[in-house]
Amino acid sequence: MTASAPRRRFTLAAAGAALLPAVAGAQEAWPAKPIRVVVPFPPGGATDIIGRVVAAELGKAFGVSAVVENRAGAGGNIGSELVARSAPDGFTLLIGTVGTHGINTSLYSKLSFDPVKDFAPVTLVATVPNVLVVHPSVPANNVRELVALLKSRPGRLNYASSGNGTSIHLSGELFKSMTRTFMTHIPDRGSSPAVADLLAGQVDLMFDNLPSSLQYIKAGRLRALGVTSAKRAVALPDVPTIAEAGVPGYEASSWFGLVAPAGTPAAIVQKLQQSLSRSLAAPDVREKLQGQGADPVGNTPEAFAQYIQDEIAKWAKVVRASGAKVD
Repeated sequence: MTASAPRRRFTLAAAGAALLPAVAGAQEAWPAKPIRVVVPFPPGGATDIIGRVVAAELGKAFGVSAVVENRAGAGGNIGSELVARSAPDGFTLLIGTVGTHGINTSLYSKLSFDPVKDFAPVTLVATVPNVLVVHPSVPANNVRELVALLKSRPGRLNYASSGNGTSIHLSGELFKSMTRTFMTHIPDRGSSPAVADLLAGQVDLMFDNLPSSLQYIKAGRLRALGVTSAKRAVALPDVPTIAEAGVPGYEASSWFGLVAPAGTPAAIVQKLQQSLSRSLAAPDVREKLQGQGADPVGNTPEAFAQYIQDEIAKWAKVVRASGAKVD
C-alpha cells in the first residue's frame, strides 16, 4: 500500500463528514421552493375557502409561494391519492376533510389510498357545522315545518350534496333516518355547483358546509333552518341547532385539516404544525375563519391522528345505518 492511500481514505471520509452539516442545514432551511396545497374539491366550496386561508398563512410564515391546486373528483379521492403518492418532502400537502379521512374508507369498496397509513397528520385546522338551507320557494320556515312538509310529500322534495358519501350527503341521510322522512338525494361534483343548483331552484334543500352558503343566507337568497353542530354557529347566532329545532340528538359536523404524505420528516411536520397553529391563534385569522362559519383548532399531529381514527369509527356507523355505498 502506498503512502498516499491512507490519505485518500481520510480525504473521502472527511468529505463525507463535511456533507452532513450541509444536509442538516438544507433540512433546516426548508422550504426552499413553493409549497403546493392540494384541495380535493372544486373552487368555491368550504374546503377551498379554508385551503386558501391555510396557503396564505403558510406563505407568509415561510416567505415562499404557497399555491392552492384544486384536484376534484370521486368525493375527494383523486386529490387525496395524488398527495398520498407524492414525495414526502413537505412541498405537497393536502387539505384533508371528514370525507377523505373519515367517511370514504367505509363508503368506497375500493379506496386507492389509506387515510391513516398514507399520510402524516399535521394539524386539525377547523371544524365547521353544516347548515340546513332551503330555497325560498320551499314553504317551510323552521325544521318542524320542513319535517311536516316532507311527511306530506314523501319523495317529492330533493336535496343536493357535494357527492355521494360526503358529510353533506350523510347529514341528509341522518336527518331522514331520525325524522322518518323521505327525500331524493341529488349528488353533484362539489359543494359550489350543488349550491348553484339550489340557488337556481333546481333542488329544494341542502345540508351545506356553512362557509359556502353563508353569503347567500345573509343576502336572503337561501333560508337557514338549522345548523348540524351541537352548539349554534358564531356566524349565525340566531339560527338554532337542528337538535334544538325539533330533532333531539341530531349532530353531524364537518372538519378540515392539513396532512402531508407519510414519511415526511418529523422536523418538517413540526415546523408546519407550529407555524399554522400560531396563525390559527392570531385574532385576525380567527376572525376571518369564524366569519366564514368555521371554528379554528390547531392541535398537535398526535392529537389530530387520534381524531382521524375516532372519526373513521364514528362515520362507519353512519354509513352502515344509511346503507350508502360507492363501488
